[in-house]
Amino acid sequence: MTGYLKQSSPSLQFVTFIGIFIGFMLLYGTFLYTGFPALSGYTVDQLQGGNATGPKVIGYLKLVQFLYTLVVYLVPGLLFGYLSDPKPAEWLGMSKSPKALPIVLALLIMYCSLWAVDLTAEWNQHWNVPASIRQMEEQADLLIERLLQMPTVKDLIVNLLLIAVLPAIAEEVFFRGVMQRLVIQLVRLPWLGVLITAILFSAVHMQLLGFVPRVLLGFLLGAIYYLSGNLWLSILGHFLVNGIQVFAAYLYQVKVISEDPSKSSTTSWYVALISALVTLSLLWVLYKRTKLPAQAEKSQPENLSDGKRLD
Repeated sequence: MTGYLKQSSPSLQFVTFIGIFIGFMLLYGTFLYTGFPALSGYTVDQLQGGNATGPKVIGYLKLVQFLYTLVVYLVPGLLFGYLSDPKPAEWLGMSKSPKALPIVLALLIMYCSLWAVDLTAEWNQHWNVPASIRQMEEQADLLIERLLQMPTVKDLIVNLLLIAVLPAIAEEVFFRGVMQRLVIQLVRLPWLGVLITAILFSAVHMQLLGFVPRVLLGFLLGAIYYLSGNLWLSILGHFLVNGIQVFAAYLYQVKVISEDPSKSSTTSWYVALISALVTLSLLWVLYKRTKLPAQAEKSQPENLSDGKRLD
């Protein structure tokens, strides 16, 4: 079965991928609403609504999060890679370790973008949305706060694995390694494909008041993968963004820092502008560092979509 879809058309590959995704979503949902209550003694609504109490509640919440990331994103992405090419790791852009300079550039791109992203987040938070949507997102924020309670270093390590490491791998395999590649093949315009994938990446998180900043982050992660062909760079960038949030929450809880990172802060427009310019400059450096030889330039979109740029 390895490489079964290799000769299929991009449209058939995309439909197959969406079908696999829906299938695993249904599998996860079935377990969540049947097997999980029998296992834990709580319904998902009780857990997520804050109506469940007991020493094991946070553990069950983390189990739900772990299974969601694993079953809905990582397994479908890896399975599709297996079906698409005899060498799935190479197809996904995960067969080679990135070199030091591209790693530094990828991390700097994501870090330096945060001020520009924060400004769009402030604007996005002021969107005029129905009260019901705002209430749902406030409830989701409360759930995240519960997950981020870290009284010990052990809790910090668990949350870094659960909220930073696993989602970085799973979501990058799913969205950049597979979906972005397929979308680029469908639209035949690489940067449009990167943008469409970033929009889909943000949409599936179902947070309207965080939609724009997540699109920007998704676009940057997609750009890193498109320019380098190495998925590990996008994974590291994704981990950095999520890891900063987790670590900042821990530092606040242990009173190392006094400002609550979960509260929105004001970012000056000129700081955001500098952030955007530096980020674009770093992307350009990454492009120059991973530029293909002149003889391969004519086939650049195909090479990039096949993950050939592994510098």
